[in-house]
Amino acid sequence: MTGRRSKVERLIEEHGLTGLGDELVDRWTATGDERMSLRDLARHFNVRLLAATMESAGVSTIEGDPESVYDALTDDDVSAGRRTEVRSRLERAGVDVEELERSFVTYQAIRSYVKDVRGAERATPDDEERIDSARTAIQRLVSRTTAVAEEKLERLRDADLIALGDFRLIVDVQVYCRDCGTQRGVADLIDEGGCDCED
Repeated sequence: MTGRRSKVERLIEEHGLTGLGDELVDRWTATGDERMSLRDLARHFNVRLLAATMESAGVSTIEGDPESVYDALTDDDVSAGRRTEVRSRLERAGVDVEELERSFVTYQAIRSYVKDVRGAERATPDDEERIDSARTAIQRLVSRTTAVAEEKLERLRDADLIALGDFRLIVDVQVYCRDCGTQRGVADLIDEGGCDCED
């Protein structure tokens, strides 16, 4: 490949992150539990970059591992006090925190690196993975629906807008096949391989 190096390439070389490029490709193209998303890979890369920066600066007084330090710098849920404390400790150790934060990569940068620079291709999920993915997505939707409905009902009850005692919400997603007349819960339908229709 000719032309200017990508940000990921440059950072790997500058910080001596030998083998990290191969690891990014391997984890992105893996199957099953070993497979990582581009967002997870960006976080993994940034934590490794932070660890290398801390090591180069001889930082050993920061509380917590590089992952917790990274979270303190980037997580929106971290308190301002915690973030300021971590930044101050890094700066006292000689780390240019602003430069470090500018070096953190996005998932787009990782995608460009693994696909355009390294020419990696992700295998199409096999049938079992596709079934598991669909089941998980539906279960998340049901859980989310349950949580939202419970919250709305509790608010109406607490505001004395409806009468409702101690309750339990039941969200039951059923699939009815008009061809064979089978009706099953969506999870059961998936687990049993479908309805009673035969090809």
